Amino acid sequence: MVFIALLRGINVGGKNKIDMKQLKQTFEQAGANDVVTYINTGNIIFSHNSLAKNELSRILEEAIHADFGLRIKVLIRSIDDLRGIVNAIPDTWKNDKDMKSDVLFLWDEIDNESVLERLVIKPTIDQVRYVPGAILWSIDKKNATKSGMSKIIGSTIYKQVTVRNVNTTRKIYELMQAQNR
Repeated sequence: MVFIALLRGINVGGKNKIDMKQLKQTFEQAGANDVVTYINTGNIIFSHNSLAKNELSRILEEAIHADFGLRIKVLIRSIDDLRGIVNAIPDTWKNDKDMKSDVLFLWDEIDNESVLERLVIKPTIDQVRYVPGAILWSIDKKNATKSGMSKIIGSTIYKQVTVRNVNTTRKIYELMQAQNR
């Protein structure tokens, strides 16, 4: 089975620095196969034949701690999980000079549509959707400072998500598909 490991909070603002080549070796030593990293923010595509997602998370978190001395949360999603998320992103959503569109990948503890009730959403500004495993969010950049979703930073929900923009999410899925052939 092909998986993506999404690491939260590495190589951001000079904190929790991890070299991707070393991280690839850590994953291989932990039993992952066909390991590919994508950009420097902790996106690791790999295959594994026998363990469940929660067990893979635990093993990889322990391996990262052993090799780098960092307690990093690792969210695992299968290719099927990511297919559902990518297919739910409207084709018109982009991350470019005019539009900001993100995927907030949810930890299992809060992965439920009711999470939307805990967010500040301004319907005239924010486009927000729940899909199993994620919250999809898009906004015109000219309205970014008016967005209710900007209030998520520092909240308890924010500590239980890892964010990727839609361009990165689509590319990760493309890489997963290539590995699945």
